Amino acid sequence: MKKPELLIPAKGTDELKIAVKYGADAVYIGGEVFSLRAAAKNFDFDEMKSAVEYAHENGVRVHVTANILAHDYDLSEAEEYFKELKTINPDALIISDPGMYQLAKDICPDIERHISTQANNTNYRTFLFWKEQGAKRVVAARELSLSEIADIKRHTPDGPEIECFIHGAMCISYSGRCLLSNYFTGRDANRGECTHPCRWTYSVAEETRPGEYLPVFENERGTYIFNSKDLCMIEHIPELITAGIDSFKIEGRMKNALYVATVARTYRRAIDDYTESEEKYRENLEWYKAEIRKCTIRDFTTGFYFNKPRHDAQIYDNNSYIKEYTYLGYAEELRDDGTFSLHQKNKFSTGEEIEIMRADYENIPTKVAGIYDEDGNEQSSAPHPGQSLFVKLTDPVKPMDILRRREA
Repeated sequence: MKKPELLIPAKGTDELKIAVKYGADAVYIGGEVFSLRAAAKNFDFDEMKSAVEYAHENGVRVHVTANILAHDYDLSEAEEYFKELKTINPDALIISDPGMYQLAKDICPDIERHISTQANNTNYRTFLFWKEQGAKRVVAARELSLSEIADIKRHTPDGPEIECFIHGAMCISYSGRCLLSNYFTGRDANRGECTHPCRWTYSVAEETRPGEYLPVFENERGTYIFNSKDLCMIEHIPELITAGIDSFKIEGRMKNALYVATVARTYRRAIDDYTESEEKYRENLEWYKAEIRKCTIRDFTTGFYFNKPRHDAQIYDNNSYIKEYTYLGYAEELRDDGTFSLHQKNKFSTGEEIEIMRADYENIPTKVAGIYDEDGNEQSSAPHPGQSLFVKLTDPVKPMDILRRREA
């Protein structure tokens, strides 16, 4: 059985290091230009160079997104960008626009080219077309079923590789081609500036009765007719592998390190268990299901994989997340006195019960024994996100252990 690649997102250097530590085979990132996540931190040239070196030292591949739909005025800058990427030497470029593809092929032909889901890849002839252009991999449109993916695989036994999203946020629009953001705010979703109007509250008004709003599954908070549940295929690893998918892709270049660690660790274990034996996978299924809910989610759906989404794939009564755990930070430098450095992400206090999350699948309940500022002054709590602290717990930590707190 061929083990699929586990491809994890990273919005910045911390998330990339966590992805590498917690089980990614490959990480995909965006630069400061030509990526469809303009609101993410993304990587400048030096950060990307260091990220690629760090990942390669740990046997992990790096894929760089350059998947905007380009206009003429983008092309000269894109040419310079690909020249920079050639010196960094990532493992693959993720591209959707044929003009951008040709530039990448001409400037850095030795870097793999992958075709983004933004290119709406829905049939085997499209896959074969891109193979003839030299593409190593094609990312399937999210609107494909497992049976359709298996059929594409049967028609393309010699490639290209097939990559599919198997977890994360779903878009209301066809493979991300949404005009709502541009229409309402002037910010173009297909140029990395989406304002996520699909998560906003809506009502219906009849044209001749302005100001009279009709409820559409409305409660006191509003109506969320476009608000999709998150994709989650952790219960269907056997079907995904049987369909012939080469790379399991996780959505989330806007997400924090707790999300990255949770999805990487959970899917890593599920893939490894199943490729060892289906019995082992079935034995641990409840663990996977429980763990995958410990990052912020919108509840789960299987998307288009088994049938077209029905009404129950949407969330009509709210636009909020389910949040069982809060991310506090991860352990950095360990000191001889038992403390460790931490860039705090959310408030926590001395005496609080929290949890250590480890890459080896351990979850260790512990207590905060002490919090100290950079000058060694003790403080009873850490109320300011982003503060650099030294922390002591009642249990020992290892570098890059995640700290999280269960919410009531």
